[in-house]
Formats: sequence, C-alpha cells, structure tokens
Amino acid sequence: MRLNQFAITPTTLETEVRELKRIHFIDDQTSQLPPLAALIVLLDQSFPEAQSAATKRNRRAGLMATTTLTVADLEAPATITPTIFANLYLQLLGFEPGEQFDLADPYAINHLVNLPRFTHDLTTIDLIHGWYQLLVTHTVMGQTYLDDLTSRGYFEPLVHDPTTPRPLFFNGKAQPVYDVTTLIREAVYVESPQDSDSDGQRDLLKVEITRPGETAAGIKVPVLYTASPYNQGTNDAAGDRLMHDVNVPLTEKRPTSGISETSSSTTPLPAARTITAPEEPANETLGNGFEYSLNDYFLARGFAVVYAAGIGTKDSDGLRTTGDPQETISTVAVIQWLTGTLPAFTDRQANHPTRAFWSTGNVAMTGRSYLGTLATAAATTGIDGLKTIISEAAISSWYDYYRENGLVVAPGGFPGEDTDVLALETFSRQQRAGEAHKIQEKWRTQLNRLTHDQDRETGNYNAFWDARNYRQNVAHIKADIVLVHGLNDWNVKPRQVERLWQALRDVPVTKKLILHQGPHIYINNFRSLDFTDMMNLWLSYKLYDVDNDADQLLPPVLIQDNAKPETWHPQTDWAAPETPLQTWYGQNGLLTQQAPTHATESRFNDQLSTQTFAHYIHNLSQWAHDLMTPTITPLTGHRLLLQSAPLNAAITMDGVPQLTVTVASTQPIGLLSARLVDYGLFKRLGRLPATLAGQAMDLGFHYRKEVLRDYQLAPTASPYQLISLGHLNLQNRQAPDVVQPIVPGQKMTVQLALQPTHYVLPAGHQLGLILYATDFEMTIRGNQPITYTIDMATTRLDLPILTK
Repeated sequence: MRLNQFAITPTTLETEVRELKRIHFIDDQTSQLPPLAALIVLLDQSFPEAQSAATKRNRRAGLMATTTLTVADLEAPATITPTIFANLYLQLLGFEPGEQFDLADPYAINHLVNLPRFTHDLTTIDLIHGWYQLLVTHTVMGQTYLDDLTSRGYFEPLVHDPTTPRPLFFNGKAQPVYDVTTLIREAVYVESPQDSDSDGQRDLLKVEITRPGETAAGIKVPVLYTASPYNQGTNDAAGDRLMHDVNVPLTEKRPTSGISETSSSTTPLPAARTITAPEEPANETLGNGFEYSLNDYFLARGFAVVYAAGIGTKDSDGLRTTGDPQETISTVAVIQWLTGTLPAFTDRQANHPTRAFWSTGNVAMTGRSYLGTLATAAATTGIDGLKTIISEAAISSWYDYYRENGLVVAPGGFPGEDTDVLALETFSRQQRAGEAHKIQEKWRTQLNRLTHDQDRETGNYNAFWDARNYRQNVAHIKADIVLVHGLNDWNVKPRQVERLWQALRDVPVTKKLILHQGPHIYINNFRSLDFTDMMNLWLSYKLYDVDNDADQLLPPVLIQDNAKPETWHPQTDWAAPETPLQTWYGQNGLLTQQAPTHATESRFNDQLSTQTFAHYIHNLSQWAHDLMTPTITPLTGHRLLLQSAPLNAAITMDGVPQLTVTVASTQPIGLLSARLVDYGLFKRLGRLPATLAGQAMDLGFHYRKEVLRDYQLAPTASPYQLISLGHLNLQNRQAPDVVQPIVPGQKMTVQLALQPTHYVLPAGHQLGLILYATDFEMTIRGNQPITYTIDMATTRLDLPILTK
C-alpha cells in the first residue's frame, strides 16, 4: 500500500489554526490547553458518531499510544512523544498495529503516507499542526481523514447551521456543507441554435439538473456538466445488427491525393422561438438516472451537476451525427443556457421559458470516453463560461478511433463498429414510439449518409473525418484542461491524448496530464492516488477562484508506474519532441543496437488455413497469445518476431516508438502491423484494477458509496506484456489521405508510428518487436495469399528513452 498525495496545499500554522476554527474542530481555548488535554479534545472531535462522554472515552481506550499503554492509560502531565503521536495518527488512518506498522517504530512507514515528523515532545501547537495534517491525509480507504469524518457525520451540525459560510474551503478544497437530503432534481429543454432533423424548428435538448437545495434561497453555484449520449439509454440490439463484417478482403485503391469531399446536407437555421409566455421555474422532476461518482461527490460541496445527452436522444429533438460539428453545437448550447445566452423551456411544448438563475455561469465539463470527447469538442469552440474540462479517455480525432493510416481499424473490443453503428446505438429518441414513427424516414436517410461517408471501402482520411478532428481547432481553446488516459487503453488509444497534448503545447492555457496503467476506465476510486482531492483543488480554483495554487501544486504530468504497484511519478512533460532516441535493428531473429553489417531478408505470409482462420475469428485471445508467444505456434510463419538479449539495465520509453521498414508485397495491396512487447517471466500489474474493498469509499454522510480499487501485482508471473502497436495500409505510406500504388515485389520504405507509451522495461527483460499483417483484434481479416519481404538492413526501431 502506498498513499500518493499531490493535492495537499502547503499552509502556515496561522492558516491551519484559522481553518480548523472555521470547521469548528478547535476553538480559541484549545491552544491554551496542556498537550494531553488538547489531545483528548482533538481525539473526541475525531469520533463525531460518539454522542456521549462515555462513548468517547471508550473510543479513546481503543487506541494504543505505546506498545503497552492505551490513550486511556495516559495520565496528566504525560508528555506526548513523537512515537505516541505517530501511533495515534496511523491508527486513525486505519493502519493496523502489528500488521501494517510497528508501535515501537511507526515512522518506519512514513514513505507510504503523509506522516509529520517531530523530533521533540509535542506542544499543544504541535498537536494542532499535526491534526491539521491528519485531516488532509488519506486513510487506507483512499480518502482524506476529513472525508472519512464527513461520512461519519462530522459536518452535519455545520450543514444545518444557517451561519455556516457557503461555500466553505479547507486546505484549498470545497467541503460538504450543503444538504444532500434536499437536492433539487429537475429537467429543462434548451433551445439549441441548430435544426439537425430539418423540421423547421430549432432543436430542443433535454437537460437534467441536480443542484443543492440551498440554491432555492438564492445561493448561486458553479456547474459540473457531463455531456453523455448514453444518458437516455442505448439501442444495443439494433447496434449489434448493424455491425459491419470485418472478414472481408483488403482491396486495391486508386491513387488519390488530398482530402476527398463527402456528401453534405445543410439546412438554413430557423429563427428562434418567439417567447410570449411568462418565465416559470422548472416543473419536471427526475428519478434515478446516469450518474458519475466524481460528480456526486461535489453535490455536497457547492456544485450543481448537469447531464445532457444531446441531439437525437430520448426527449430531445434532432438526429445523431457521431462527433461532427452538430454534436458540438448541441453540447455547447447547454453551456450557453447556463451562462444566460440561450433560452430554455419548462417542457417540449416550449411555452414557458426558464432561466438557470442558480448558476454562477462558471462551468466545468467532466466525463470519460464519448463524454470526455464532447468536453474536448466544446473546449475547442472557445465558448465563454467553460472554465475547465476534465477529459478522460477522450477522442481527439474520430479518424484515429475508427481508422489508422488508411486502414479500417476497430477500437479494441469492438470489431465492426463504426460511426453509423454508434449513432444508431445512441439514437435513443427512437425509444419513444411516437417519436420513432415521426422521424424514421429522416433517420434512415441520416444513417445511410453516415454509412456512405465514413467510407469503409478505402479507409482514407476524407472530409467526413476532417469535420470530426477536434485537434484542428485547439487554438480556440480558452478553458484550462486536465487530460486523463490509460496507457493500455486499446479502445480510445493513447495516440488520441498524445496528439492533443502536442497540439496544446503553444496554447496559452494551463494543462495537466494523468496517465494510468489501465484500459478504458475511471480512476477516481483508486486507493493510491488522491485524484478526487486533486480535482477538488482544481475545481475550487477554476470555478470558485480560491487562491490555492492548484496550477503550480499539481504536477504537469503524472504517470503510474507499470512495474511497481501503487506508484506514481510526477514529470514535467510526456512525449517531448526533444526526448533522445535509441535505435534498434533486427538481424537473424535478434533485436540489437548494432547496425547490420550485411543485407538480409525475412519473409512471412498472411494466409492461414481455413480451419485456423475460422478458429481465430472466434478466439481472439488465443490469436494474440499465439502471435506474441516466442516459441513455435500456428502463427510462426505468419509473423517476424525479433527479441533482444536480456537488458543489463532498465530503460524507460517515453513517447512514440517509430518504426522504419523496407517491405515488399507480392500483390498490389498490403498492410503492415507491428507490436512492441516486453518479454520476461515477471509478476506484472493485473490487467484490470483489483477490488480492494466493496463500497468502501464514502461520498458523503448517509450518501452514496464507491468500490475501492487499484492495480496490484498479478498472483502469478506472466511471460510477456504488450507495450505498443500500430497498423498501416501500404498504399497510404505517405499519408492517410494520399493513396499510392504498390508494385508487387518492389520494395517500399515506410514509417509507422506506434501508439505512444511510457513504459519501464526492467533489467533482465527482453525487448520484442513483432511484424505481421492481419490483426484479428483490430483490422479487417481478408486471409489473402500475400507474402511480405522485409529488408532487415534498412529496417530499424527508434525508441524515445528518458535519461536521468
């Protein structure tokens, strides 16, 4: 266990005393007490559930002060030694004496937790300082001790005290002084400046709001807004039926250069609705719906939470368009209502307008995957009021999601999906039968247009994809940005965040990047990282303008270690252009840093037997195992596998591995795939974070809970791990929008940028490079009789390597 914290704001003793008084933890008399008496006061405050003096005495008696004495055994004028203080500190955080630390030497684990060190017997002022540090330190359940006290009712008297300042901040972070039992849940319908279904009226968008009850009395709060196309339900069965067949041949493409146009349909924007009826408050309430636990955490801390599914979803107008400017317009329209520049109505009849009178006009967007994607899209408009986005596992270019270098390449786990499939899955508007009947012809036309324009026939970059490339508009961004991404996310691959990170270099906003070892997941319930605290610090600054040094305190880049569990490394950058390159070459099955001294060729064929091909179609994990296993497998003749000697010293890759290959194909078509692999029998991190405790993270008092998770070492050693991969249509060797002919048998030198990474390859491990063609998990599968010849003398791998 390691409790990494990056959001503890350095404070002066004067500030600590003032903030402790503000939350009623101490009063003016506390600092005048003798140390033992002050300790008793501080301990009693640490048991808010204990409502009687007897119960508090019993709780104190349950704490060991030394190896032989409980707190109850201490007698005045007993001194509070550093060891006594540390023992109590660790026990209150949930560490077990004898199991997780030694009562005789508690400071032996201070590298695992924020533990103040004293070199003298503690004065009362020392105790007050130490208790402040205790409150901001994480427990073994991955939350601050103050959040632990919150879940046990500490803030309840302040919640119900009308004199409590709202909002209230402690150590630069918002605290739970809003009553979650009186939350107001309502829906309104925002009029968006678009007519995506061409019905002659501007689209109305359902917006779901949860706000503190205190806003009814005039308090204004900032907003956490999540744009989720899944929010109103999905059409999974219909999406499955529309999935495209990926067992199709690779075909020859005619030479082209530049972005080709696709069909377009523009409708003049209708005039806004004329408002004649008087303004009314929202009158539609909400039941249970989609929720993100990070958003839920902030409801008690003075933030409203807003969800909107956008055009073409249940109870909204319009049609789904998968990532184009129409979706961005509908996403931004909600922000415009929250800032008072667009109207909304109490119902879909659009009779009575309603204002977001409770909103300060300061908005942050949150969410993962499609949700984070729309946050990125909104930020690229430069919309006023959007102060920051927390964008997790987000797409920055839809071409890089469904295509790669002129190939149809599926997001990991979803072979056959494309923009039309996703549009159908999220077209929840059709779940209202009356709506489906009214809109079905227009929807069929729209779906056919998506299918045509996405162009699965060529896989080229065209105007359709260009309209869905948010990176082209990063210069417009005014919102500060937190980007979160998994280095093993083969769904929304790491290239999405790396290329956005590069594009943001010259944009004058504050940007932070967090890279974890997971696939397509949230990380706000990790034990080893104070992610929620970091976001509290960030949002308190961005939305409430609290002077907490969030920009400076949070590291520019934070990366989870791939070899050591619960370990995070702050960095100044990731994938920096100036990172030095280490070059590797292939020769006789070996990967070496010595350049070849003579020319050699290696070959592999892409066609499998009918039986083997059919087996792999339905057993993708077996295919991946056979591809990466270095011994003889059914794929041995269908790949080129190179391995280095065991490394004498660890290396740290940081950035984009670049592959240069001279290759020839026996046909006028061809594709090249590559995998970078870590070989070595080693206990690695598990593929998914382990559940450490069910429902262990409390989001408030008698409120919602979250499962506690984190990455742990797998129980058994594994022989290899995928580091990175990449794919290329050899006809698109120059660019995704440039098609060149292939002359059978003629060598071509191509460059293939693999997915960016940050990876520590430990000493004793071997670096592996696999060259192959069909990727059963991601590319189309033609099973065609193509032989590829690799010129090893001119083939190389350039790795960006961090040097200390």
